[in-house]
Amino acid sequence: MTRVALITGTSSGIGLAAAVQAAKAGYRTVATMRDLSRAGKLRAAAAEAGVELDIRALDVTEDPSAVVAAVLADHGRIDVLVNNAGAGHVGTVEQDSVENFRKTMEVNFFGVVQLTKLVMPALRATGGRLITVTSVGGIVGQPFNEAYCAAKFAVEGMMESLAPLAESHGVKVSVIEPGAVATEFVNNVGLDLETAIAAAGPYGDQFRNYVSRTMQSFSAAQTPDEVAEVILKAMTDESPAFRIQTSQWAEGFTGLKLADQDGSAVQKLTGGWVA
Repeated sequence: MTRVALITGTSSGIGLAAAVQAAKAGYRTVATMRDLSRAGKLRAAAAEAGVELDIRALDVTEDPSAVVAAVLADHGRIDVLVNNAGAGHVGTVEQDSVENFRKTMEVNFFGVVQLTKLVMPALRATGGRLITVTSVGGIVGQPFNEAYCAAKFAVEGMMESLAPLAESHGVKVSVIEPGAVATEFVNNVGLDLETAIAAAGPYGDQFRNYVSRTMQSFSAAQTPDEVAEVILKAMTDESPAFRIQTSQWAEGFTGLKLADQDGSAVQKLTGGWVA
């Protein structure tokens, strides 16, 4: 019996690394991405690792029912769903558009909702794993990340609520909480830095300080492979934790929030980012 893993957002970064590592560990890995024209890097990584992947198109903001049905028809089962697809967004609510908030929620939250809904019956049938890559931003709200953190908070709330019910039917639920991962931060969120600072108006100085601090954190970030190792452990451990941070820094950062009953410790920390 070959276990089947369905992983979203695999064209680069964490998703790419997770797909390759899952295949190396013996999973029949269905690696999905929105645009198959971006699959070259994934195919090259799989070839270098000596593994085969089933690469398919899947836009999590659209109806994924045909893709899920095709995977089940072709492979007969799904043992693991890794909700990894997502997109960053930077902005503050006064100056951002409601439409940007909606788009950020569609990618990072509703995409997770609709795919999880479709795959849950298959996971119940296999006693499978439901793993979702969130962020430390799913625990700690951060300046200029209102839309993104709102979406990640929503994902964490959904999964925390679902976990005991899923467990009662044999499905183990985990959320993976990375901090900074070695990607190009400004390019990843589609940000023209000087234009964004100029457009920030009364928040310009705070935005410049936030970006400077964030880019410094990305310069000492984890690699996608390091995060993928944590995902694979959640896939294979007999009893994975619900909430899993991917580094000591992430453990300390989220731990501050989880012990911060009145919110003052987090406000003091993140306020220093923009002061």
